Amino acid sequence: MSGYHDFARFYDCLTFNVDYVKRADYIQSVLSLFGHEPGLTLDLACGTGSLTLELKSRGWDIFGIDGSQEMLSEAMDKAYDRELSVLFLCQQMDKLDLYGTIDTCICTLDSLNHVTDRDRLQAVFDRVALFMNPGGVFLFDVNTVYKHRSILGNNTFVYDTDDVYCVWQNSLKENNIVDIDLDIFERDGEVYRRSSESFTERAYEIDDLSEMLVSAGFEVLGIYNDLTLEPLSGDCDRAVFAARIVDVKNAEQ
Repeated sequence: MSGYHDFARFYDCLTFNVDYVKRADYIQSVLSLFGHEPGLTLDLACGTGSLTLELKSRGWDIFGIDGSQEMLSEAMDKAYDRELSVLFLCQQMDKLDLYGTIDTCICTLDSLNHVTDRDRLQAVFDRVALFMNPGGVFLFDVNTVYKHRSILGNNTFVYDTDDVYCVWQNSLKENNIVDIDLDIFERDGEVYRRSSESFTERAYEIDDLSEMLVSAGFEVLGIYNDLTLEPLSGDCDRAVFAARIVDVKNAEQ
C-alpha cells in the first residue's frame, strides 16, 4: 500500500475542492436510509482528519486510523486547533487491530484504491468485519474502473495555488493500476522548493468488490453514484458501497 509522506503537508491545500460538510451530510443520509445509528465509528484511512473532525463536531463517537504518521500529525494539529478530542492511531488497513468492536466503519475519498493487491484488500474487509458488532455498517467509496481508464489514465494535471504548484502525472498500467508521480513546488519567499511523491492506485471491478465483501461476512445493501442515492451508473467516477455485517446467529435461525 502506498502512503503519503511529503504530500501530507500539502494534502489539504491541494484538495480544497472537497466539501467535507456535504460528504458528512451524505454519510448520515445513507445510514439513515437503512435506519442505522452510527454508534462507535471508525474512520479508516482518515488522512488529515477533516471528515473525522466534521463528524466529531456533530456529536459522533468517532476515531481515526491511517497508515501515514505524517497525515496523522496534520490531523492531530487540526483537532488541537478545533479543541476536539479525537483518538488517532497509526495502523495499516490490512493489519487493523482494535481493542474492542465498532458499530460503523467509513472509508472515503478513494482510500481503498491504494490497496493494489486483491488479497490485501480482502484482508482489509476481513479485518473490518472481525471488529464489527452484529448489524454494523461499512460505508466506503472507490474510484471506478471507468475513472482509471477514462479520466486518470495517462493524463497530467496541474494545481496552482498561492503557495503551492503541483504537477500530477499518471501512467495507466495493467489491471487498472495507475502509477502517480507528484512534483510539488512550495513557495519560500521569492523561490520555490521542490519535493516529490509517488504512489499507486488500483480500480477494482464492482462485482469483485461485492464478492470480497460477501466473503468477509457482509451483505451489500447498496452501490451508488457518489454523493447520491442513485444506483451506480457505468460512467460514474466514484462508487459508494453500503454493506452490513451479517448477524450469524439470526442467519442460522
